[in-house]
Amino acid sequence: MPLSDVAARSAKPTEKTYRLFDSGGLYLEISPNGGKWWRWKYRCNGKEKRISLGVYPETSLKAAREKRDESRRLLASGIDPSHLRKAQRFSSGQANSFEALAREWHSNFKSEWDPDHATRILRRLEENIFPWLGNRPISDVRAPELLTVLRRIQDRGALESAHRILQYCGRVFRYAIVTGRAERDVSADLKGALPRPQGKHLATIVDPLEIGELLRRIDQYEGQFVTKCALKLIPLLFVRAGEFRKAKWEEFDLEQAEWRIPAARMKMKDKHVVPLAGQALSILRELEPLTNRVSPIHSGFRPYVFPGSVSRERPMSENTILYALRRIGYAKGEMTGHGFRSMASTRLHELGWKHEAIERQLAHSEPNTVSAAYNFAEHLTERRKMMQAWADYLDDLRNGQE
Repeated sequence: MPLSDVAARSAKPTEKTYRLFDSGGLYLEISPNGGKWWRWKYRCNGKEKRISLGVYPETSLKAAREKRDESRRLLASGIDPSHLRKAQRFSSGQANSFEALAREWHSNFKSEWDPDHATRILRRLEENIFPWLGNRPISDVRAPELLTVLRRIQDRGALESAHRILQYCGRVFRYAIVTGRAERDVSADLKGALPRPQGKHLATIVDPLEIGELLRRIDQYEGQFVTKCALKLIPLLFVRAGEFRKAKWEEFDLEQAEWRIPAARMKMKDKHVVPLAGQALSILRELEPLTNRVSPIHSGFRPYVFPGSVSRERPMSENTILYALRRIGYAKGEMTGHGFRSMASTRLHELGWKHEAIERQLAHSEPNTVSAAYNFAEHLTERRKMMQAWADYLDDLRNGQE
């Protein structure tokens, strides 16, 4: 059944990318962050290929069908639309386009970023900048044009994203300058052009009675066993979400009750020790037979404590904890995976633990970068006591005590 404009307009994002099919190989691809891309699937010389036909709603259903039909006419005359598009881009100087420079910059610098962060940067540019400025020679882009695109992001309520994307664009312009393909960074002209984002209240729970209710709801979670173990463990460890979901069994010493996270996976690039309370050890030992075993497909052990639901050789999705919290009744503004850090910090301070030990356990940045490299085990004795006391405290709250 052909796609309708109402269905395209009302399509909502989900945890995974999905497609709504029209006809003749045309479909609308909806990404988890809400981007909607028209794509056309076709076969040429026995190979399946895909090309992009624009972004919805800027490219309407009618316009996408017209582009599909034009591409089908080219294919019928023996011309591969994908090859023609590449040739047109090359002949029109696309090597110096904003998109080409941005992709080149991203390729050269992505090794400096966490892989997930690198993916997010490119995806934000693809969905917010390239459709409008990507084909323009970078030296021709002017500040008012860039501001128009950024205001489109602002108007949908994503002001923080607009500021981040402005920063990315600035780095692309500066990269173009040092490589001789632009003369100035027009993003600098936009200083003060966007309103400052208002400070947002972090979605967390700090009231002891509400924490107890949260823990009881987690115990009643009826989803996948791995996800339930993750939900039960993250309040006990309160590490960053990326560090948590990419945890590997090789980093854990259950006999010594320690999780040693390598520097490469830490936000501040310093290795970090997480003492494991008895309750955390119990959850890990229950999970270990399921996820720390030889793969029937690939040689060796499966590396991740929390493998993904699709591929066991990849970590769980960054949205798994968030969606699990939604399933047990917590809305976007009430609780997130990151909220467990704020919860622990607030309550531990109120319970009288030393600020320095709490900050070190949270792996916050060390002002003295020379000493930071040697401080991964700082306050470790007190932190062991604190983590066990925290786990016991959570048990009390779960049981209805304060």
